[in-house]
Amino acid sequence: MTRPDPAERRPFGIAPPAYRLPDDTHVGAVRLQVSDLQRSISYYERVIGLRVRAQTASTAELAAHGDDRILVCLHEKRGISPAPRRGAFGLYHFAILLPDRAELGRFASHLAYIDERVGMADHLVSEALYLWDPDSLGIEVYADRPRRLWERDGQQLVMTTDPLDVPGLVSAAGERAWRGVPAGSTVGHVHLHVGDLDEAEAFYHRALGFDKTVWNYPGALFFAAGGYHHHVGTNTWSPGPSAQPDQAQLLEWELVVPNPEGAVQSLRQARYNVRDADRGWVAADPWGTHLRILPIS
Repeated sequence: MTRPDPAERRPFGIAPPAYRLPDDTHVGAVRLQVSDLQRSISYYERVIGLRVRAQTASTAELAAHGDDRILVCLHEKRGISPAPRRGAFGLYHFAILLPDRAELGRFASHLAYIDERVGMADHLVSEALYLWDPDSLGIEVYADRPRRLWERDGQQLVMTTDPLDVPGLVSAAGERAWRGVPAGSTVGHVHLHVGDLDEAEAFYHRALGFDKTVWNYPGALFFAAGGYHHHVGTNTWSPGPSAQPDQAQLLEWELVVPNPEGAVQSLRQARYNVRDADRGWVAADPWGTHLRILPIS
């Protein structure tokens, strides 16, 4: 993962009142519950451009090409229904961050070639394409603009949803064709449906220790560490309820933290339940969305 220049870190935002996540905190892998493993593997290989790094009868770990870091873990549960059309508390989308705009342009050309349905947006800090997997789980594939171009409004970062300059994006790709998600790609952020933004702020900002970065976007609140635009987005755009066991859903997402004991202690002091788990700790936000807190390996 490319580290920002220290001079570009934390130019905006509101720090939490107590514990603050370290600058090098980032999102790890996401774990998804899907109804048909082979169908999902086919989609994530053909459309998104990930590759299978490891597979069992009911699970698959997906990574970028030339990079063994796991980005997406698929867990099959036969007979479940797709994610509700209006969403459930939990996943809105997870977001794959490509290394640069040229790769995003290649991905856009690839989607046009295979005639895949896609949403598009320019968020000022980034340019993004939106898709839905076979179980209606949301995916964003995006590229960041340089941090020096991000705009501030007082302490707040400016993010919008504007039309995407598709011709300019495709032109940036040059002559190279899309060859799948390239090495160096990461899960840049997760965006979650929640029931209440004040409760989301209490958990992700005051207890977990993210900075609050954007708070005037209608019905949404964004959080980050290390001066990023957001590692977690939250919104109240879904009526809920929380995802049910018989639905496709986000099972958990990973938060990779240097010296994570501080985050664990802060959550426990705020009276959130955190349990010891394999290689780290697992907590749940007020709507049952699980995050696994891991040390940097």
